Amino acid sequence: MTRTAPQLLRLAALFLLALMILPFALYALVTGLSGLVPDDAPRGRFFTPGAPLLNGAVFVHMMAGGLLSLLVFLQLVPGIRLRWPLVHRLTGRLLIAAALITGAGGLIFIAGRGTIGGPPMNAGFALYGALMILAACEVLRHAHAGRYDRHRRWALRLFVLAIGSWLYRVHYGIWDMLGYEAGMATDFRSSFDLVQNVAFYLPYLIVLELWMRRRPVTVQRAISTQTRR
Repeated sequence: MTRTAPQLLRLAALFLLALMILPFALYALVTGLSGLVPDDAPRGRFFTPGAPLLNGAVFVHMMAGGLLSLLVFLQLVPGIRLRWPLVHRLTGRLLIAAALITGAGGLIFIAGRGTIGGPPMNAGFALYGALMILAACEVLRHAHAGRYDRHRRWALRLFVLAIGSWLYRVHYGIWDMLGYEAGMATDFRSSFDLVQNVAFYLPYLIVLELWMRRRPVTVQRAISTQTRR
């Protein structure tokens, strides 16, 4: 199948984004795994002495989140969906499991210990975890029901949420490079930190919703093509 220039450009952009996220995903996987290994090494600020449930939740959350950040890109590659549908389904199930574990682990940690930023960060990150669980469930539900248009829409929402943790860090990196130290604090409770509690996922979801409302025919055409094949 010959690809058009816009299709090749989208694939190139997707590949570039995956490469940019790869270091973060590997870091999350390694950090989560090291936190679960029983030894005397320092565990970092996420470790809670005497709380195995919270520690298991947060470190499994990291590992699943790292895996999720990588798998989500495979689901958006048209060639895999069309030529190897079994691969798409199997990796999709693994992705759904990773998303559910990521969301649930984060919520357990927030409920048991809370975030460093206090109630505002607790609320923002709890909403993030809840939306990830919702999106994962809806992706699976609509796929099983054969509603591929809705399945794709929820898959795109899940994609935005899956890269949200990386975007959170990108925002801080950009803010720091611009020299705007104001609005950041070590306790994550200053003005920029408060905005960041939802800015790493909510605006992107809103933009996605507006895009899908403006281009319903394009989305439906892609789904119809996949269904026929």
